[in-house]
Amino acid sequence: MPLSAALLQTLHSIVGDKGFTTNQGEIAPYLQESRNRFQGHCDVLICPKNTQEVAEVLAICNDENIPVVPQGGNTGHCGGAVPLGGILLNLSRLNKIRQLDALNATITVDAGCILQNVQLTADKADLYFPLSLAAEGSCQIGGNLATNAGGIHVLRYGNMRDLALGLEVVLPDGQIWNGLRALRKDNTGYDLKHLFIGSEGTLGVITGAVLKLFPKPKARACAFVASESPGHLMDVFAYMRDYFGEQLSAFEMMPRFGLDLVLKHITGTTDPFTTAYQWYGVLETSTSRPNTNLQNELEEALHPLFDRGYIQNAVIAQDLMQAEKIWALRESMSEAQKREGGSVKHDISVPVSHIPDFLAETSHAVCNVVPGSRICAFGHVGDGNIHFNISQPETMEKAAFLTNWEAFNEIVHEMAEKYEGSFSAEHGIGQLKINEMDRFRGGVELDSMRLVKRAFDPNNIMNPGKVVKL
Repeated sequence: MPLSAALLQTLHSIVGDKGFTTNQGEIAPYLQESRNRFQGHCDVLICPKNTQEVAEVLAICNDENIPVVPQGGNTGHCGGAVPLGGILLNLSRLNKIRQLDALNATITVDAGCILQNVQLTADKADLYFPLSLAAEGSCQIGGNLATNAGGIHVLRYGNMRDLALGLEVVLPDGQIWNGLRALRKDNTGYDLKHLFIGSEGTLGVITGAVLKLFPKPKARACAFVASESPGHLMDVFAYMRDYFGEQLSAFEMMPRFGLDLVLKHITGTTDPFTTAYQWYGVLETSTSRPNTNLQNELEEALHPLFDRGYIQNAVIAQDLMQAEKIWALRESMSEAQKREGGSVKHDISVPVSHIPDFLAETSHAVCNVVPGSRICAFGHVGDGNIHFNISQPETMEKAAFLTNWEAFNEIVHEMAEKYEGSFSAEHGIGQLKINEMDRFRGGVELDSMRLVKRAFDPNNIMNPGKVVKL
């Protein structure tokens, strides 16, 4: 039902002209997710400027049973921040750095702070916030928390669940929970923050957070290695993990097909080698110890890998610019695949030990359904997160290829479960995977999630139709 004029006026009075619009032309840019798979609709866009305004808006919506969809930078891939009606609550105006405590190595921020701004603020204090994503120039901390974002440095630092010490959350009835405790030890009952991290706005609205900071890396080394198989890349990873320990901060994998797409579609990219190889790895080591020559250490570590047959070629970045060019090859694959035509993308995880077998069996099964499908499987080997993407055959029309979306999903997700993995690694559930929750997380697990949802949000106003069905 459309919202009444009186209710709209009440909401307008809370957030003012800068925080309120019913103009559908102004709302339109907020209604589509990053992959253009979901198109939303809502009656009003509300952009509160502080936690109190969020609380007042939620209290009214709860009394009137009005759906509310919290939204950050809207960089997600699963439609979790796309509204299905009601109110779209965008947190971009909650963008203050509240406090940086250098001795405690913490930073307290509003949920609408852009990730890159948090990184830069920490850097100015000679500290380091390690979350790193392709969308870090536009994604927001609240969304990172709500989806438990990962990225390339999970191997060393963990995902957002590991990086958050405390939260401030507005509950569906408008109550404010101030859990902004900058403590690394706090065993006072249930750890409520972990209910909201990863909940995708279905239990309340995260408005602030205390985040961990780390010593700023004083030295880094980056290498691009070539290998003949995923199995050998796993051997490289295991060796480097033993050799460098906690200094190994990232380990990524990509296939030749993915590199070919990047070289074809992304301007300014070049192949580090003159010979084509089947698989590639990008690894990074870092240390906060000054006067450390990690490049030499990395070179020494690589030598035995040639002798063992694990790698066929390698290049070590000699400076920051070369390192950025290497990382650009890995980070540009999603964009390059988009330009190549139709693709079906998956975000799964399996134990590191199962990656080679998962890739082999899943690729075979996909190509049995659509012969000629081009597999672009890449991702964060160190934590088992693989983006198993499938591009259309060169001789097949995009529309015909995309009719196999559900068949591909079934294959990839069932294979992930077969290999003791998850059908969702770092992108969340949103609308895209809500049916998969019934398939793979039923019984006690899903019933327990529904109990939590009903306890916090009995009127089901918070992002309904996402994560779990009631």
